Amino acid sequence: MFVHGLGTAHPARRYTKAECWEAFQRSPWFDKLGRRARAIAQTVLLGENGIDARRLALASLDEVFEIDPDVLHERFSAHAPRLATEAAQRALADAGIAAEEVDGLVVSTCTGYLCPGLTGHVVERLGLRGDLRAFDLVGHGCAAALPNWQLADALLKSQRCGTVVSVCVELSSAAMYLDDDPGVLISACLFGDGAGAAVLSAAPHRDKRRVECTSIGSLLNPAHRDALCFEQRGGMLRNVLTRPVPKLAAEHAEQVLDRMLAEAGLGREDISEWVWHAGGRDVLLALRNRLGLEDDQLRHSAAVLREFGNLSSAFVYFVLEAALGARERGGWWWMSSFGAGFSCHGALLDVA
Repeated sequence: MFVHGLGTAHPARRYTKAECWEAFQRSPWFDKLGRRARAIAQTVLLGENGIDARRLALASLDEVFEIDPDVLHERFSAHAPRLATEAAQRALADAGIAAEEVDGLVVSTCTGYLCPGLTGHVVERLGLRGDLRAFDLVGHGCAAALPNWQLADALLKSQRCGTVVSVCVELSSAAMYLDDDPGVLISACLFGDGAGAAVLSAAPHRDKRRVECTSIGSLLNPAHRDALCFEQRGGMLRNVLTRPVPKLAAEHAEQVLDRMLAEAGLGREDISEWVWHAGGRDVLLALRNRLGLEDDQLRHSAAVLREFGNLSSAFVYFVLEAALGARERGGWWWMSSFGAGFSCHGALLDVA
């Protein structure tokens, strides 16, 4: 399976950590939460957490404290279709492919729910054919990009699709929840809004750099399902984030990496570029320490995290786009996403 084009999209408004802290202080939630909770938020937002700013689909940060099911659903409904379409449109432009040439569409999200799903909105807004094969995927959390690609690969191998558009879109501002739980507070300080898309095909692009996804591997460990997940509370999504997550991410990432490298007859030294999902600074540190990586090998993931925060499933599209835009040297690239489940996925990319 070959990557013909990439596209990303995010809200226009950029909010710094300091701005978020100031907005929190003047919000009614500041006095609702306990002293320890306020101290945690201050430490995360004003300390070095690997994030300088986030993009949120808000006209003002004051809106983020309107934590109401109807308000959050309206936010998702208004902005998720738009961001998904913008990312897909840019990916098609990057690939030089017209909308009518698209045979399949796979859209993933975990931060909201629409029925009919997001695929219908993207089809309508992009002017895609009504007879294409469209699939809405939910429940993969931050890991969704590579399960999305696995379905796209199956569609291409079935020869029923010649071109598939893969989209991951997350409106984390539409899944906002606050209480005194440290994991909930940290989540509120980490996540941003954004979308990523890829145009995928069974044949290489004639006029672009060759990026071939040769294999994708997965590991699902339900025993750690409760370590990282969404739960429903008061009609809203509440993100459960626990202390073991960085360690779990690194352990699962190593297992998938080593298994797939062995199957391909490769070693870690054969990987020339690393495209990691970054759940946060502590996740990147755990990956670096567990796998013996240098900071430079995590630079693109760290740069995306610093400027956009954790974009959940859309994150790896931003990192891959940055690495290709920087004209990094070819060879074997490793792309990995992980999250709810606890799940981890990895892809070997042959880049020429």
